[in-house]
Amino acid sequence: MTNDSVGAAEASTFAMLCCANGAEKQVVSDLERDRWRRAFSRPGFVTVKKDQPSAELPEGTFIRTAAYSIGHSRSPDASTQIQSLIELLRSRYPHGIEFDELHVWPRDRLPIGKFGFEPGQDEVSRLVADEIYQTLEKDWLRCDAPNRIAEPDARCLDIVLVDPSDWFVGHHRAGDWHQRWPGGVQPIDPQYEPISRAYYKAAESITWSGFDFAPGDLVVEVGSAPGGACGRLLELGMRVIGIDPADMDPRIADHPKFKHLRARAGDLPRKEFRGVRWLLADSNVKPEKTLVTIENIVKHPVCEIEGLLLTMKLGNYEVSRHIPNWIKRIQTWNPADIRIRQLARNRCEVCLAIRLKPDR
Repeated sequence: MTNDSVGAAEASTFAMLCCANGAEKQVVSDLERDRWRRAFSRPGFVTVKKDQPSAELPEGTFIRTAAYSIGHSRSPDASTQIQSLIELLRSRYPHGIEFDELHVWPRDRLPIGKFGFEPGQDEVSRLVADEIYQTLEKDWLRCDAPNRIAEPDARCLDIVLVDPSDWFVGHHRAGDWHQRWPGGVQPIDPQYEPISRAYYKAAESITWSGFDFAPGDLVVEVGSAPGGACGRLLELGMRVIGIDPADMDPRIADHPKFKHLRARAGDLPRKEFRGVRWLLADSNVKPEKTLVTIENIVKHPVCEIEGLLLTMKLGNYEVSRHIPNWIKRIQTWNPADIRIRQLARNRCEVCLAIRLKPDR
């Protein structure tokens, strides 16, 4: 279904959603309140239906990507699949259309981190994307290559490889960063080999938050060892304070713009946070413990922090029922804005982006 004029007379809206492998039940549960109904699902992938024409695409904490569904095709033969794709497009757009971008990616085949699995494009999806592009570029595409970062408001043709021989086809208009990235996963090419995957989590959270991190800003990370996120912050030119009783990787510990406070954040005098503009926290503790620690920092008169990026460990998705209580508590900090999302690089956890008022 589409928000464009084509198909506007249809009675229902169909959408296809990607999420972390294991988050499907939470995705569906969140959407039922808005009258979406599950149609089909596999781990990491859900299709839903709403009895309303031209409905807005669903949104939710655990939805990584959302697109209007055009249809799907299944065949072990790639050329047959591509011909079926062309037939789907011709059926939906009999007068033709050109998409600004082609995004092709696989659903998450495993929970993130299991056997080293990370979301995003793999070798199979890259090969499929290239073959689709070569066939469609003349008549259906404006882009000069597949899987480019879309510009805002770009019309994207989306193809999810639910399996290598089972393609679901849809489209969306690019808006925020996750809608611009192929499959909602940030393409990033580190300058050096990251110390840990926390590097990618920090990179994604910074971009998604919209916070205007600038070179020279003073940033604190609570739970910094061994230094993955600090590596990204230093790469961006920040001055970084890492708070963790554990050792930091020497590449971080020896950096001239890094200071290590070998302690727990709750035990430090509040003067250590003077001049800090941003705070990140990614500690392996329960969310309630994280909130207590951060609350004691941000409510202190010396605190001038503008923005917080807090990773909340769920452990299992049932814990997400406590999210409204966490938000309620954070609202007592007098924030200007609170956003929450399971980032593409999050495991069974969510990220909170909290902008604080200067006069709180």
